Amino acid sequence: MAQTFDLILAGGTVVNQDGAGQRDIGVRAGRIAELGDLAHSSAAERIDCRGLHVLPGVIDSQVHFREPGLTHKEDLETGSRAAVLGGVTAAFEMPNTNPTTTSAEALEDKLVRARGRMHCDFAFWVGGTHENVADLAELERLPGAAGIKVFMGSSTGRLLVGDDAGVLAILKHIRRRAAFHSEDEARLEERKSLRVPGDPASHPVWRDETAALRCTERLIRLAREARAQVHVLHISTREEIAFLEGAKDVASCEATPHHLTLGAEDYSRLGTKLQMNPPVRSAQHREGVWRGLSQGVIDVLGSDHAPHTLEEKAKPYPESPSGMTGVQTLVPIMLDHVNAGRLALQRFVDLTSAGPQRLFGIVGKGRIAAGYDADFTIVDMKRTETIRDSWIASRAAWTPYDGKTVTGWPVGTLIRGRRVMWEGELSVPSMGEAVRFA
Repeated sequence: MAQTFDLILAGGTVVNQDGAGQRDIGVRAGRIAELGDLAHSSAAERIDCRGLHVLPGVIDSQVHFREPGLTHKEDLETGSRAAVLGGVTAAFEMPNTNPTTTSAEALEDKLVRARGRMHCDFAFWVGGTHENVADLAELERLPGAAGIKVFMGSSTGRLLVGDDAGVLAILKHIRRRAAFHSEDEARLEERKSLRVPGDPASHPVWRDETAALRCTERLIRLAREARAQVHVLHISTREEIAFLEGAKDVASCEATPHHLTLGAEDYSRLGTKLQMNPPVRSAQHREGVWRGLSQGVIDVLGSDHAPHTLEEKAKPYPESPSGMTGVQTLVPIMLDHVNAGRLALQRFVDLTSAGPQRLFGIVGKGRIAAGYDADFTIVDMKRTETIRDSWIASRAAWTPYDGKTVTGWPVGTLIRGRRVMWEGELSVPSMGEAVRFA
């Protein structure tokens, strides 16, 4: 007897943990119900995916959507719109908003703001501070909480925990994997005089590789002392990759597209648009991060989408803020690397879906498997497009990749069986829901 589904994705190449091959996918009630040959099954909607690759929904576990407090740069609606236009089905938003996300009330406020406005599914990191350490065990388990995020080096916001005692106290109070911005605050303070006014190329001289490595070494020592699991965000140096090869007992880590794609040679072209914390560095560090990716040291990709307006970025360095857009370009930039032979498509899937699911205990996402949420990123691996500022849906309205031609493009974004984006157009009203965690 032929089966009936709400939706069938027909004829696409499904890329998953068990390899890649042509299969149909049947969806019922927002979840994957069947994989295989469904040519004789019926459905309320059938999407022809012949010539396309169907990936598990891409999860971006590090974005800054700026709401509340900084909504002139971005908000939950515009940031999530950029996400789904770029093929991202879920995003984990960071706590350095105004006010910061450091309490149950602040987390609930973000969840209320997100419902009915965010186009992708969502979770929110809770900031770990000296003041809320006693509450973290409860905060990290609240619905919608991605976990605890700690800034060991100062960046955009007011969440600094630069001392070992403060970090150790946080690690001893929590059970989930905590995420860390790892730059040594003491060294950053010592080297501030190395910033050259008007020259953003001095940014990686100030925030050098030693500041990153020294902090990561401290973090791993503290994690082992506390018997805790940590996640090191936006690795930017070859030295950290070499060190973290020997720290997989306690540490996972993330790479970003900009640290894999851009380099110090781009400061002359992009100026403060390239300014980021930790910095984009020389080619040898970019190649070091690629080595970490090829050797399996890197566990996930995150965009570190951190928008600022063009007016803000136009301020002379170092008055200019650090950060760039990235959630919408994560998929096309990395698919271009896949087509260039630097990365297998199945490895990309592991870094953007199975990896986040594994690290953060996500329920029902990260695989194309029966019973899982019907989240899919559908891509055309042969399609060539030129990324333009005019395509960027972020309120900031610019990208460091303006004018870059890439091969590999997101065609569709499906979330819980609903076609949210198709061929660059939003298909349904905002319908994001909170990500569930084990």
